[in-house]
Amino acid sequence: MHTGSIFLGKTWGLRRMANEEGHFTMVALDQRPPIANLVAAKRGIAPSQVSFADMIAVKRLLVEVLGHQASAMLLDPNFAFPAALDRLPARTGMVATLEDHRFQDTPGGRLSNSIRDWSVEKIKRVGADGVKVLAWFRPDASPEVLAHQKQYVRQIGDECRRHDIAYVLELLMYPFQQQSGHSSPSAQATQATQATDKLPQRVLDSVREFARPEYGVDLFKLESPLPGATLPDTNDSADHSKAQSWFNEMGVICRDAGIPWVMLSAGVTAAQFLRVMTYAYAGGANGFLAGRAIWWEALQHFPDLQACREALQSTGIANLQALARLTRDKAQPWAPDYAALGQLNAEGELCAAYA
Repeated sequence: MHTGSIFLGKTWGLRRMANEEGHFTMVALDQRPPIANLVAAKRGIAPSQVSFADMIAVKRLLVEVLGHQASAMLLDPNFAFPAALDRLPARTGMVATLEDHRFQDTPGGRLSNSIRDWSVEKIKRVGADGVKVLAWFRPDASPEVLAHQKQYVRQIGDECRRHDIAYVLELLMYPFQQQSGHSSPSAQATQATQATDKLPQRVLDSVREFARPEYGVDLFKLESPLPGATLPDTNDSADHSKAQSWFNEMGVICRDAGIPWVMLSAGVTAAQFLRVMTYAYAGGANGFLAGRAIWWEALQHFPDLQACREALQSTGIANLQALARLTRDKAQPWAPDYAALGQLNAEGELCAAYA
């Protein structure tokens, strides 16, 4: 056994995030702007005026109702931790968000950065099982943006290795500034069509880049290579086969790199996300890490928290259970690799060799 050949902390963290069958059935509630925007709309105020108390109340409710149904939950330190850490079931894994939602937008692309006064070390110290980082990425960004994003992801990978904690990397495409500016409706339609046509390859190229060992990713949280709301029925048609091929290629990239992968919901409906996951599982995915597809509908009752609770207990849990059933039936299970421990031959060898 050689130093650094096994990371017991990372492996144990992934075990904590998965269920007994080795599937990741995880719920995200680290969303900040989406929830703030919803609360603002319901209160009739600007998002900047949303109170800390309202954000806390929503996130506490999500953990209280859904925590027992999830293999793990994704929490942010600014709202979810103070709201719900004491309500998270002991058997439910915990993943902590590192990136700040306030990214820097430049003409050449978006620059990710971490939450102020927050770090991989602190996430490890608070007892989390994994570190989640969202990296805005598109291969056609400017060289300066690409260099920044790659270095950001690489540096966090180094820190996760140092602190022996699982690294969950989320990759998301995004429009350039000029694509969301003051262009004409016809120009916007052309841009939308071009973006859709090029989306699958850009998504796959992004996954291929960060599957390289230098980044140290332990689990991918990925978006659908095609817009989730427009995926064709899984009926063996030509359109279905073409769409499935993109998911299959994504699965091959992750399999060859030895990195398990889950899907994010990206704001699609519960029914649409079930279809996304059907494609993903056919491609070899190991589970999901989703938020709005599970609980968004229930939160439409805000500020009536009791009505939100009742809706979560019915539709929210039903959405999560439907995903869990599909996962149990179709997903590829993940299994920890402890083969290196079988190579030990003497007392003290692990202690001496462990990085």
